[in-house]
Amino acid sequence: MEGRRVIGWAARDSSGLLSPYSFTLRETGPEDVVFKVLYCGMDHTDLHQMRNEIHMTILPLVPGHEVVGEVVELGSEVKKFRVQDNVGVGCIVGSCGECLSCKSNTEQYCDNRILTYNGTYKDGRPTQGGFSSLMVVDQKFVVRIPEKLAPEQAAPLLCAGVTAYSPLKQFRGSKKALNAGILGLGGVGHLGVLIAKAMGHHVTVISSSDKKRVEALEHLGADAFLVSTNAAEMERAANSLDYILDTVPAVHPLQSYLPLLKVEGQLILVGVAPQPLHFSSVDLILGKKMISGSFIGSMEETQEILEFWAEKGLTSMVEVVKMDYVNKAFERMERNDVRYRFVLDVAGSNLE
Repeated sequence: MEGRRVIGWAARDSSGLLSPYSFTLRETGPEDVVFKVLYCGMDHTDLHQMRNEIHMTILPLVPGHEVVGEVVELGSEVKKFRVQDNVGVGCIVGSCGECLSCKSNTEQYCDNRILTYNGTYKDGRPTQGGFSSLMVVDQKFVVRIPEKLAPEQAAPLLCAGVTAYSPLKQFRGSKKALNAGILGLGGVGHLGVLIAKAMGHHVTVISSSDKKRVEALEHLGADAFLVSTNAAEMERAANSLDYILDTVPAVHPLQSYLPLLKVEGQLILVGVAPQPLHFSSVDLILGKKMISGSFIGSMEETQEILEFWAEKGLTSMVEVVKMDYVNKAFERMERNDVRYRFVLDVAGSNLE
């Protein structure tokens, strides 16, 4: 199959506004899975990329890297999927396959990874994402959606969910009770709370205001809530946390949060801030503390989080919208006016 025309919604300039766009899928190879897009999650990274805020955006840009679809066609070498299976694609659709990262099932760190959108295939043509009617993806970068998991529930797990799960996996099955901090209660943060709770951790949500206290404690089941602008609260919580998952995708003061960590505690950055973050080295040295980063998750971990979600009976809190609402939804996302993740009903939308 070559030259199949599909409709997506694309950004054409740094305003980031999306509108209908027709393009051609790449030729389908023997290892490829072709699927009709059912749902696609909306992510802060989409906004950064659409506005050319992270690195050079290839325009027109069709965003979307939390893609759930139904298989319609398979390459001759594909054995792990069947037509009509529900499948998922996250942030990457290719890697070199030869480097240490690829050989150790951490292909998300491959220097030659191919991003699901705003990336470049080996033949030089740009990749386009899941805000479109159809996709073709190498089977190595496709995961199976468990039958018990509704497709719109699965979508946020393919980026936001695995972004929280990958660094928290190191604490799974810990012999000691762990005190977790989740900084920021957006798309990644709310999933981080659910994952950490399901792993048996005592979870404190850290937020800059009191606005989300009820949501954190009553809706998501967090154990404690900490207002970072309340100096007395922050002082009382000093040296209390084993780790903090920092999900904030904006500039924020790391030196405010490092004192919350116990000796040898970890601050794990997963939110992409568009400008540099600052901290004092003394805060690390005097507590043998660590700042680390984590980028999405491997294909293996992406399948794991889907199975974990289904096994634990967890629910992603999503607001499902149609494509004609997408620009308004991004406006609302920027104001944090969503609880907690927009999911586009692509198959149920008129894309023309």
